[in-house]
Amino acid sequence: MMTKAKQYLKQAYRLNELINSNLQELQDLKQLSLSISAIDYSKERVQGGSSSSDAKFVDLISKIVELEEVIDKDVDRFVSLKIQIRDTINAVENLDEQVLLRYRYINFLTWEQICEKMNVSLRTIHRIHSTALKNVKIPN
Repeated sequence: MMTKAKQYLKQAYRLNELINSNLQELQDLKQLSLSISAIDYSKERVQGGSSSSDAKFVDLISKIVELEEVIDKDVDRFVSLKIQIRDTINAVENLDEQVLLRYRYINFLTWEQICEKMNVSLRTIHRIHSTALKNVKIPN
C-alpha cells in the first residue's frame, strides 16, 4: 500500500524531471542552430540543390519544433497530474500529513527543507510521512 501511494505521488516529480531534461535539450538544439553557418550570398550561386548547411539547418529546425510539441504535451500532462495529486493530498484528513505531502510531492522540497519549514526533526518527518502514505487513497 505504502509503495503504491509513494509511486503515485512521485509521478509529478518524475514528469517534471523529464520536462526539464527536454527543455535543456531544446536549449542545446537552439544554440546549435545559431552555430550553423549562414548562407553567404556573395559566393557564386550554382543552380540545383541546396547546400548541406541549409539541409542541416532545416533538419535542426524540424527537430526543435518536434521537441517543442512534446514539451507542450508533457506540460499539459504535468499540470493535470499535479491537480490530481493535489486533490488526493487534500483528501488526507490530518493537516500535518497534508502539509508534508504537499511540500514533498507538489513543491518537491527535500526532507531537510521540510524539517525546517515544519520545525520538526528528520525522524519526526519520516514518521509523519510513513503515516501519511498509509492515509493516501489513490484514485482509480
